This record gives sequence, structure tokens and C-alpha cells, in this order.
Amino acid sequence: MILTLSSPLSSPHFGLCLSSPRSPLALALCLCLCLCLCLCLSLSLSLTHTHRLSLTHTHTHTHSLSLTFSTQSQQKCIAVFGLLCCSAVLLALIFSSVDFWGEDEDGITEENCSFKCRIVMVENIPGELDLQPVGEGTLPLTVGLHGLLDMAKRSVEIVSPHWTLSSMEQQSDHFSANEGQRVFERLLGLKSRGVKLKVTNSLTDSAELSTLAANNAQIHYVNMTAYTKGHLHSSFWVVDRNHIYIGSAGMDWRSLAKRKELGVLLYNCSCLALDLHRIFSFYWQLHEKDYIPSIWSRRVTALYSRDEPLSLQLNGTHASAYMSTSPGLFCPKDRTRDVEAIHRVIQEAQQFIYVSVTDYLPLVNRTSQEQHVTRYWSAIDEALREALVLRQVTVRLLVSLWERTHPYTFNFLTSLSSLCMRLMDCHLEVKFFSTDDALRARRDNRALNHNKYMVTDSAVYIGNLDWVGNEFTFNAGAGLVIQPTAEHPEDRPAILNQMKAAFERDWFSWYARSLQEVMAQTGSALKTPALSLVKRGMSGRERGGK
Repeated sequence: MILTLSSPLSSPHFGLCLSSPRSPLALALCLCLCLCLCLCLSLSLSLTHTHRLSLTHTHTHTHSLSLTFSTQSQQKCIAVFGLLCCSAVLLALIFSSVDFWGEDEDGITEENCSFKCRIVMVENIPGELDLQPVGEGTLPLTVGLHGLLDMAKRSVEIVSPHWTLSSMEQQSDHFSANEGQRVFERLLGLKSRGVKLKVTNSLTDSAELSTLAANNAQIHYVNMTAYTKGHLHSSFWVVDRNHIYIGSAGMDWRSLAKRKELGVLLYNCSCLALDLHRIFSFYWQLHEKDYIPSIWSRRVTALYSRDEPLSLQLNGTHASAYMSTSPGLFCPKDRTRDVEAIHRVIQEAQQFIYVSVTDYLPLVNRTSQEQHVTRYWSAIDEALREALVLRQVTVRLLVSLWERTHPYTFNFLTSLSSLCMRLMDCHLEVKFFSTDDALRARRDNRALNHNKYMVTDSAVYIGNLDWVGNEFTFNAGAGLVIQPTAEHPEDRPAILNQMKAAFERDWFSWYARSLQEVMAQTGSALKTPALSLVKRGMSGRERGGK
């Protein structure tokens, strides 16, 4: 049974499936509604029949007539009461956002969840990079993930754009290529411990997911093509609704071996874990659907937002935090979009803004009826310009230089730099992170800086998406914003200083090259490709995959 309701949402289909085979509660409610409606209908028919009979005996059976009208009144009251009950039940279903999917939350609520958390920054630094960890309180990425698996007692929920933990045979000679295989074997071992493994992804042909499914893992597929023609780029873990990981690394052996990745782990933080679990639940409920329901389940709506963040303690210091998601179509009630979160963090910065991303390209490319339309995407670019010119905030952009760097990236970064040419209090620096000569692409992307974060004097943002218009418009991603609430710098969470130190380590390393140096080396190679790339549409990476 499909209850179709009009809605202003941009989804091509609207509706709420109340009789899914996975929803016994919804089916019972539908049955109650049907029985109630049948009762009202039968009472109405009985009322009409009684009225006709009473009219034929108007002059001969006065006493019977009075009794009939009395019965009519009773039946009318019953019918009206039944209709009111049906309306009340229907309205309750619609406006209270009953969880039609029946997914519980392990008894964790906003009232009893834990907000005294421990946070740890995790990194994967490839062995061939001469970079050191920023200091105490940080962990290698693989150590952090194994630690989460050690803690798991009930459930592990994972969203990842890739599932290639086992390296290819010809690449298995890489010194740490087996790190991914170890994680995969640990995931297979969850079954023997009685721990449920749930995975959401947009892959339909993953051999590793098939193996996990054969070992009792639950796999749900999100058909991103049906929604936005994009890809699922979210990358996070939720363990026991109590511990989380979010960052740039996916379930790819390259992320655990030869790519430079950064993320955070939060332990005993069930308030934030519950909110991230709701993002997972949103993806989970899209399984085998090609439309966004016009009525959100209560258990996918956001608990916290940029306007009402969670107040929590991080390693004993006071802070606020909230989760964000992309694209806008995937943001149910009260959920902050990634772009809104990034804009707020930039807007509230007073001293500096440091950004480390793989790609920076403020363009959106749409394909319609075999025509490619490219337009300027100003959401982040203009926010940076405002911070530079109007508030005199120092901005540093560290962008990766790799095989798939779009030629127009140089145009937009040069445009940003030109703002400060004649302004005394305008401070913008752009560098490219690369381990190779800019003109020599490496197909395996060894030591690629895959980070996707921003740190300012007042907040950090850790996300899943690169700062490309197409990423936020078409692809699914998630982000975490952390802001200190203490007035004194010494009382702020250490994570801000750690991420700032990680950025400055990369910024001042010999792998970081200035925009001018890179332009001088690659200028001749960029004259022709840029226009031709835009004319024929952006590459597949910018539409989604990496």
C-alpha cells in the first residue's frame, strides 16, 4: 500500500511505503486504518437504510419513529467518532514521524547519551614521505581502526565509497599493502564474536562485499544514480552507537598504505554517535528505493545542527559539535548541509583559515539532453573572498597536484591570489602538495594527499568531500564540525592544535610547492587542455568517482 502525499521536495517521486515486508508495525497500522474505515462505511450505510425505513412509518408508528431517530443519533455519533479516530491516527502517523522501518537505537536517547568524550586524531602517512606525526595524542589510522574493532560488542556500521581492502597481486609488494587485508579479516571475524556488521554503499559488483554478505554481514545498496546521478562518497564508522570514525579514508588498501589520510576517532561519545547513526540510517532506508520519501522517519532527523550544536566535553575541555551531510536532497529535518557548515566555519574565523583538500574547483557541470552546461559555483569561493577582503583573515590553501588535477583549478586559485595584489591587509597563500614532478603523473597516485579538512582559530571541519562544486551538488558525504566554547586558548580542545600542527607540517614540508612555482613548471601544459575539458564536460572523477 502506497500513501502518496504532495510535497515541495524536488524528488521526482513522493510517497511513503507503509507495508514494506521489513515493517510489521507499519503493516499493523495500515490494517487498523482499513478496519476503522470499513467500520465507518458500514455504519454510514446502516444509518442511511434506517432513515429510509423510518420515513415509511411516519404516521403509524410514532413510538417506533422516536426510537429509530434515537438509534440514528447513536449511530451518527459512532460514525463521527470513528472518522475522527481514523483522522487522528493518520495525522499522528504523518506529523509525529513514526519510525516505519522499526530500527531501534539501543535505548540511547538525547536524555541518557554520553557527552563526555575522548577524541583522537588519526593519520595515514605513507612510508616514503619524510613526515613525522604531530606528537602525542595522535594515532596511525590502522591502529585506530583496529582499536574500534576491538571495542565492538554489538554492532559495527560502515559507510565507504570503496571496498578494495585486498590489494591487487601486482601491487602486493608494497611494504604495507597487507594492512587492508588485516582489516578485512577482522571484519570477517566479527561474526564469530556475535557482532553485527552493517554496510551501506553504492557498489553492486564488489567481491569483498559479497564475501562479507556470505559471512552474515548486512549490505544495503544506495542507488545514487536514481537520486542525483552522483556517487556515495561518505566515509565513517559507528561502533555500538558509542564510538565513531570520520575522515578522508575509505575501505581501500591504498588509504591504509600509500595515500596520506586524516580523520578523527571519538570514544564513549554516544550523543554524537547517535546523530551519525541517524545519517547511516538514512542511507540504510534508501535500500531498493529510487525516490526520497516525502515523510522522514523520526530516526533519521538530525539531533544537532549549526544553530543548535551538541555541548560536550572532549578530553575534559568544553566544546560544541554537530554533523553535516550532502547533497541537499539527503538532508532531512534540521540537518545542516556540508556547504552551510563550511560557510559558517569560514564566517566565524577571525585570524586564520587553513584548508587541506585534494581538489579545489568552484564549478558545477550538468549534463542534460547530451548538452554540457558548466557554471560558477560560488558557495565556498565567495566566502573565502569575503574573509580575505572584508575581515583580513589569513587564508592558506593546500591542494594536491596529481594526475587528475583539473586545469581550471589554477585559474581559480590565481584569481583568488589576485585579490591580495594591491591590498595591504589581505593575506592569501596557495600551495600544491606533490611528491613528483608536476609534469609527470603517477598512475598509482602514490603518496597522494587525500585530506579533506579545514582548521581555523575557532573551529575544525573534517569532511568526506573535496571542495568541488559537483561533489557537494551530486555526491553524498558527511562532515563533522568541532568548536571550542572556552574563552582561554589553554582550555580549548587539543584537536584544534593537533590539526593546525598537521597542516603546518605539510605546508612547510618540501612536498608543498607555491602556486607560482607550479604554474611556471606546468604553464605550457595547461594552455590547451583547460578549455577542451570544460567543453566536453568534467571528468568522471568530478562527477563522482576517484
